Amino acid sequence: MTAPFLSLVIPAYNEAKRFQKTLPILRDYLASQNYSWELVIVDDGSVDETAITPGKFFNEEEYRIVRLSSNRGKGYAVRTGVAEARGKRVLISDADLSTPLKEMNKLFDALEDGADIAIGSRSLADSNVVVRQRWYRQGMGRFFNKMVQTLTVKGLIDTQCGFKCFDLEKFQSIFPLMTIDRFSFDVELLFIAQKKGMTIKEIPVEWHHVEASRVRIWIDPVYMFLGLLKIRLNDWRGLYDGSNPEKSFSSND
Repeated sequence: MTAPFLSLVIPAYNEAKRFQKTLPILRDYLASQNYSWELVIVDDGSVDETAITPGKFFNEEEYRIVRLSSNRGKGYAVRTGVAEARGKRVLISDADLSTPLKEMNKLFDALEDGADIAIGSRSLADSNVVVRQRWYRQGMGRFFNKMVQTLTVKGLIDTQCGFKCFDLEKFQSIFPLMTIDRFSFDVELLFIAQKKGMTIKEIPVEWHHVEASRVRIWIDPVYMFLGLLKIRLNDWRGLYDGSNPEKSFSSND
């Protein structure tokens, strides 16, 4: 079987209701493209009908569901999806399509221009934030980014937008090095890429805040900060230097 050009990886946890709205949009967009593609949905231990909903909109050969027996976290789900991907190019997107799929062409262009990974950004001058987060979430994001810049990844304004694209071959050696299952996994990915000398291109994209965020405003920022400390500790221990590191910090972040 010929490998598709694009693997679209979507982590999903209890997204059956949202998928009723977003999957038809996703199907229509992908069907209009002139390249081959596959949809890889990782069901992160959902207790609703997340796993069976895609079958209502896609043919069997167009998508795959990878089911995790329990909720392991978005980072773990993304790693699992990338490991299952067969495409030349991988796009990671959130289930809510807060960044419209049409924006992927901007990321494709950045890769063609020489970037190793292109990431959507909500914070650049040309970004188009159509629906904004509430003020306290914006403040939390700005503070977290200051911590990211201080402790880990330098020179990027928005590491947390869930819209990232890369050629699979370049990153097959990076994803096995990742250890963070939940918060800050995006930072870990970009930290390792930066450490390996890869070119990261931040691209302004259209973005719509979607309600029903699962970020707990008073608790989860603590876990995000601890995730940054784990990245520094992992780096100090050399866990990002080899191809098969000890993963002692992968269960509870």
